[in-house]
Amino acid sequence: MTDVTSSKTARRPHHWRHDLIELAALFTAVVVADTIAKTIVKGPDGPYLLVFSAIALVATATFHTWWARRHSHASHAPPPEGAPGGATDGISATAPTAAEGDGAEDAPRPPAETVLWRMRTTVEDTPGSLAALCTVLARLGVDILTLQTHPLARGTVDEFLLRAPADLSAQALARETAAAGGRDTWTERADAHDLVDTPTRVLGLATRTALDAAELPLALRQLLGRCTLHSVPALSLTGRPTGEQAPVEGVLEETVMRLRDPHGGTLIVERPYLPFTPTEFARARALVELDARLGPRLPRSQDVLTLPEGNEITVRRADQRDLRAARAMHDRCSARTLGLRYHGPVGDADRYLDHLLSPRFGRTLAVQTTSGRLVALGHLLWDGDETEVALMVEDDWQRRGIGSELLGRLVAMAEEAGCESVYAVTQASNTGMVAAMRALQLPLDYQIEEGTLVITARLAAGPRQSPRSPSRPHEEVRPAER
Repeated sequence: MTDVTSSKTARRPHHWRHDLIELAALFTAVVVADTIAKTIVKGPDGPYLLVFSAIALVATATFHTWWARRHSHASHAPPPEGAPGGATDGISATAPTAAEGDGAEDAPRPPAETVLWRMRTTVEDTPGSLAALCTVLARLGVDILTLQTHPLARGTVDEFLLRAPADLSAQALARETAAAGGRDTWTERADAHDLVDTPTRVLGLATRTALDAAELPLALRQLLGRCTLHSVPALSLTGRPTGEQAPVEGVLEETVMRLRDPHGGTLIVERPYLPFTPTEFARARALVELDARLGPRLPRSQDVLTLPEGNEITVRRADQRDLRAARAMHDRCSARTLGLRYHGPVGDADRYLDHLLSPRFGRTLAVQTTSGRLVALGHLLWDGDETEVALMVEDDWQRRGIGSELLGRLVAMAEEAGCESVYAVTQASNTGMVAAMRALQLPLDYQIEEGTLVITARLAAGPRQSPRSPSRPHEEVRPAER
């Protein structure tokens, strides 16, 4: 760009020929005017000569104007492509073309294949440190799409979204970044979803959280990348204090942050492969505070279905406000149904309901009749990095397709959330649950654990792989469709 700017601002050369022509024209005009004046005064044809002179003067002026414009356009026309100074930017003006020297025409070049990378590195908080890093990236042919800075007490964490040549490996990118002064460099493959700028993405996550309390865990995972979220209640299932109660302002400890759960207890977020920054901690705390201020909330959408025998049922979302109706359904269920569902003492079943209905641990679908009676529950539970599905249908409403309907909807939710698989814990004698899992027409894995059958379904969705090492792609939790 320097060559182009200097050529535009340089002074034009002074042409002495133009000055000579103008002086000659002025001298000629004076002589002609003097001659005409004498002729008009002394001769009888003076008026005719005056008219003729006026016409000649107009014609001369018109010709001079046309000639001046023609030469002006020619001097300002851009030089032809390939001529010296004919480039439109600094790189093209100074770099030789592929056909230079042999007269061949430039062949069209196919666009180079590129990939998207997310890269985070720490640089010294000194003038020029970021410029040195950007210079290295430019030399590698890497285009910086977005850049975020996270100031720390010592240094600055720079987070990039890069478009790089496909043949540039993560190891080479990290090595060149380290040579430019970056440390603790971490890279992962990105996709088109990462092209959304950070303010827009945070506002979208806040909107989802405002509409549905169960979105907070997913919003935190999408905000912070690949991480593990644990919700530890203030009281255990037996009613004993767990001792987990984070302060209101939260706690940040390198790769772990602890936030006050609005429902009681503590939200623990862990990301062992990359420390959290104060900026990320502030964003996460703001989402949790938003959830606390809005209180319990669920999407109001519901679907009315007709069973084969003609009865209508309504499928809707449920939360802890449905606790009384869920307990009433428990009371109507047989011991065998409760035993198949909870795999333990039937007397402990009611203790699980408050946990299962909490939006902090997952999503719950409820089935109710036209009279408003709750007859079935389906749970999609976040179990660390895994996802569990669980069903319970009241005895009088079993074998009518309700369980299969709930299971299909729960698996669709998991798929939209970016889960790689879902698993169900049941017993081999629970033929209804086994048949429902097979009806999903997904690849299934069976495993016997402590007398129970664990059936894992691998979902058709293709989330990014977990970055157990810094150079591997990672799974992204996407918003569930409401």
